Parts: sequence; structure tokens; C-alpha cells
Amino acid sequence: MAKLIYPINISLDGYMEDERGNIEWTISDDEVFAFWTDFHRPIGTYLYGRRMYESMVYWETASAKKGDQPEVMREFAQIWRATEKIVYSRTLQAVSSARTRIEREFDLDAIRRLKESSEADITIGGPELAGQVMSAGLIDECHLLVNPIVLGGGKRALTDNLRMRLELIGERCLRSGVAHLHYRVIV
Repeated sequence: MAKLIYPINISLDGYMEDERGNIEWTISDDEVFAFWTDFHRPIGTYLYGRRMYESMVYWETASAKKGDQPEVMREFAQIWRATEKIVYSRTLQAVSSARTRIEREFDLDAIRRLKESSEADITIGGPELAGQVMSAGLIDECHLLVNPIVLGGGKRALTDNLRMRLELIGERCLRSGVAHLHYRVIV
């Protein structure tokens, strides 16, 4: 059975976007990018909402030519293109990436079945979808990349009225000051 994992870049005060919806404040130097590339390597399926998919679909056409991008970015693009993607949206008419399908309803029972039938781990992107699977007890792990910035407002990385016990099973400090916190959900 696969694990369902919530990976997210956050500010020190728990936001994934600032008040204008921007994420440019996140640190994405070579070390951070290499971390995310290694993290995504074993993932078999990405679960996205429409907005998260629209921000990530860039990697479908990101240049694979040597010299156009750093090697770590080309490698991430290859991993992203090779991974299955499910986009949950009632408004998105079509996808523009391979290995991608649209689901009109976010069905928690279907997520359970996907976990049970998958051999490779699954990630879920975005706080709204992650909040639903967390509330249903389906999240197994969280990977938080805490950026050294306080935003004071924006979109929270975790939904309100959510209570979960977590066990810290790994941590790593990067040279940029970004801290990786790896938690397992305690059932």
C-alpha cells in the first residue's frame, strides 16, 4: 500500500502563499531544488487541484536541452513528466500534460482505493485537498520546507479546525536557512 504524502513550502508562520497569492518568497536555490527533485523521484502519482496543476504544468514543456536550465531543473522536469497526475476540477476543460486525467469530484473513497492499489507513494498538492484527506485520516506523512520568512498573512498551508498528532521522523537544515521537517501522522 502506498503512503499519501503532503509536501509543501511554507513560511515560518505557516503560509504557503502571501496575501497576493505569490510564492516568490520561497527559496529555490540549487540545494532546495535538488532536495525537491530527490523527494519526487519515487513518487508514482500527484494529486492536484486546478490551481496547483496550472502552476506545475510548466514542467511539461520546460526545456530539456542542456544549457537551457540547470541539470537539477531538467531532471525535475523529466521526473514530473513521467509521473501520473490526477487533477480535481469542475472547471478545467482539458489538461496540457501527458499522463494526466481530470476528475470532476474529489472522492475520498477513490483516494483510499488508490492508496491500496498503488505500489509507489502519492503526493497531494494544495491545502484545500490536503485538508480534506487529513480530516478523513488518509494522510500518512507531511514534508514541510519551512522558509526563513514571516509573511503575516496569506493562504495557510494547513486548514483551520484540523487536529492531528505527528511524530517528527526526520529533519534537515539547508545552507539557505530552509528547514525540512518530515512528520509521520500518528493514528
